[in-house]
Amino acid sequence: MVYNFKNDYTQGLHPNILEALKQTNTDQQEGYGNDLYCRKAVQILRQKIQNSDADIHFVSGGTQANAIVIASVLKPYESVIAADTGHINVHEAGAIENVGHKINVVKSENGKLSCESIQPILDEHSDEHMVKPRLVFISNATETGTLYTKKELKTLSSFCKSNQLLLYLDGARIGCALCSTKNDLTLPELSNLVDVFYIGGTKNGAMLGEAVVINNDTLKPGFRFHLKQKGALLAKSRIFGLQFIELFKDDLYFRLANHANAMALKLSTTIEKMGFQFLSKSFTNQIFPIFAHDIIEHLSKAYGFYIWKKLDNKTSAIRLVTSWATKEEAVDSFLERLKSYQ
Repeated sequence: MVYNFKNDYTQGLHPNILEALKQTNTDQQEGYGNDLYCRKAVQILRQKIQNSDADIHFVSGGTQANAIVIASVLKPYESVIAADTGHINVHEAGAIENVGHKINVVKSENGKLSCESIQPILDEHSDEHMVKPRLVFISNATETGTLYTKKELKTLSSFCKSNQLLLYLDGARIGCALCSTKNDLTLPELSNLVDVFYIGGTKNGAMLGEAVVINNDTLKPGFRFHLKQKGALLAKSRIFGLQFIELFKDDLYFRLANHANAMALKLSTTIEKMGFQFLSKSFTNQIFPIFAHDIIEHLSKAYGFYIWKKLDNKTSAIRLVTSWATKEEAVDSFLERLKSYQ
């Protein structure tokens, strides 16, 4: 039996959510986000981000959130700036291009954007013969497991405002970012620094679902029309509300993220002590150790993971992802198998 470290959505959903769904299964509720549970979840999330005026909408997944948000805020001639490792650039099958917007790609070694890396894009696109950069897309945690510090996000937010750019944060793994031992941002602080972001549920205990949070008042009108047109306005939306109610009850959301991070930290700490290098320094639930190809083959007989980047003819970086449900004994057995091959 192969134990899977490929991603953080191999398991179903947290038992608390399953029980809540069972207990409320025959309740009659309105559809399309007007049910009691979605309304309650919205109020809970507004309290958590400390913004009672935020518009909050639920969608099924991260790619759907990114495509709809970006399409809703940009004019046809406007573009989005993203790191070359950004999810919208690498892993969304051209979803952003499909809704009619160019991605201005920035080379990044750590998955993050900076004012210095964005400025050349603005300088290059100077007139109406080119697309007009309007939105900056970032992820926290990034696709390489790195984090934005409070200082970095404040600086980037200020830069965007001074250059009439919108700032959008992909929060698929925002739980692990906020619970990282290296994080210095709170959820309200993060929310206050971006125009729009989403809180990921799919990768942190939910069966499906992300909560899109719109802080910028100019982006709020008509968003439900975009949801409906793109097939995202779910009739039985109660499933979103129930899940986010349970996830944010007694800080379950953050306890699950803490567990995912702890399992990844145990892996990375031990692997580093064994003398192996990493593609990037991650303090969240994704790590990228570098192994010889014979070691990778040995590990793959018992564990599922992605070969992330081939470095040369002898070595590659693999991606190991832990989750809210990762068993510590599975982590221990992985490390024992690695030690046995040294």
